[in-house]
Amino acid sequence: MFKLIAWPSGHKGLTIHNLNQICLFGLMCLLSQIALASPIYRVVDEQGRVSYSDRPSANSKQIEISIQTPNRQLHRVKSVYDGDTIILKNGDRVRLLGVNTPEIEGRFRQDEPGGIAAKVWLQNQLKNGKVFLEYDKEKHDHYQRLLAHLHLPDGKHLNVGLVENGLATVSIIPPNLRHTKELVRAQQKAEKEGLGIWSMSQYQTRPLSQIAKNNKGWQRFIGTPKSIKSNQKYTRLIFNEQFNIRIANDNLALFPNLKTYLGKSIEIRGWMSRTKQKYSMHIQHPSALIVQ
Repeated sequence: MFKLIAWPSGHKGLTIHNLNQICLFGLMCLLSQIALASPIYRVVDEQGRVSYSDRPSANSKQIEISIQTPNRQLHRVKSVYDGDTIILKNGDRVRLLGVNTPEIEGRFRQDEPGGIAAKVWLQNQLKNGKVFLEYDKEKHDHYQRLLAHLHLPDGKHLNVGLVENGLATVSIIPPNLRHTKELVRAQQKAEKEGLGIWSMSQYQTRPLSQIAKNNKGWQRFIGTPKSIKSNQKYTRLIFNEQFNIRIANDNLALFPNLKTYLGKSIEIRGWMSRTKQKYSMHIQHPSALIVQ
């Protein structure tokens, strides 16, 4: 429990106004440490003293405190577009960092299993219309959407929440690496418990020999890389004549030595691209490569 008090005017030359400012400054500093874990209450007693506490009392009034930093700012939510995209009151679209949820039906795309469930969960979390956006290295993507981690006023991290409930998969895209460890741990737990998409047949691993049967959307394949090839832009792990994964040379420092993958059974997670009868997957972070 904490309590901060502003003394009435005339106390050593200080006024209620500037003492309240001092009190609120201390309150803001303290709140930054407790991460908005509790509501804040304001009370004015018979002597005119103003106090702030995390516990309600007689004649107390709950107040709204907005702690904003260069990387975390309070916004109002207009609507939820899908499981990993929201629209703010000002019209800005926000793409959630570090996660990917199944698609919902749209003009140019079919719905994917689990897409509606992810959207409904996010809608329920954002019912009060307030959300803190936490930015990373890049603030916008090439569609000019904001890129952010979403936090509720009580501190709940919605990106992690989607993953830990099996409603989203981890999708780390450098240089935005904030909260990577928390997201990966949440995914490992959800997968182990078979939650959400991890229990759905559409998202189970398949051998690379089945790659031509269904290669749309987010996929999981099992294979064994045989060799490594590099050019100026990419380094590739070659699995066979039909399939390889490519890693941008700029991101190689994030990965272990690629030779450690050779000859091992590896699960590859991501989106497939195709040129004629050859397939490739762009892997941007080692969390998408799981050694079996």
